[in-house]
Amino acid sequence: MYDTLSFEDATNLQIELAKQLKFSPLKQIETIAGADISFNKDSTTMYAGIVLLTYPQMALKAYALETFETSFPYKAGFLGFKEVPALLKVWNLIPSKPDVLILDGNGILHPRRMGVASHFGILANQPTIGCAKRILYGENHVPGNLKYSTSMITNGAETLGYALRTKVNCAPVYISAGHLITQDQSLSIMKKCVGNYRIPEPTRLIHNLVNDFRIGKLKSGYHAVNQPLSLF
Repeated sequence: MYDTLSFEDATNLQIELAKQLKFSPLKQIETIAGADISFNKDSTTMYAGIVLLTYPQMALKAYALETFETSFPYKAGFLGFKEVPALLKVWNLIPSKPDVLILDGNGILHPRRMGVASHFGILANQPTIGCAKRILYGENHVPGNLKYSTSMITNGAETLGYALRTKVNCAPVYISAGHLITQDQSLSIMKKCVGNYRIPEPTRLIHNLVNDFRIGKLKSGYHAVNQPLSLF
């Protein structure tokens, strides 16, 4: 999908895609999903997955896993070109889409407002939130050392996202709206997804699943859970 694209062309495409971004609050949220990728270093095979959960209970409903081949190189600021095609392949396996999807990466907390969550949201026309483990862009103000403490991340007068402390004495995660959702609602939703770990449940769970998929413990395809499993 993007393998022959130069970084210059990719930059221009991000600028054009960003013109399509929309931010409005969701009226009702009953299902939430997490998306992530796993891969072996120097391999072209991406192991992609999406997990579906009830919200706010965080009960496991289903998950989908699939592989995808890409030679697009990894470079900070261009993650969507490497990961989004693989995630779209998994997305197509899911019969009933979630109300909102959380991606392991940034939304508009990005130099061109086009992190992986925004990139995916535009192409799938899906409400998305970015939940990144590291800050990529913007002026970061470190939140207080209490669970749920937050600090706004800005670029001048523009709010790009929030640093969220999910666990005492642990580095924050970085929350930003991806597409079709507001910054404030993104932060509110992510606070409800925090369990006992630094990484909120949707992306933590799918991170574990795609790693198991990569090493052969799980099979590709869509897997429904007959009885939702409580994770909290």
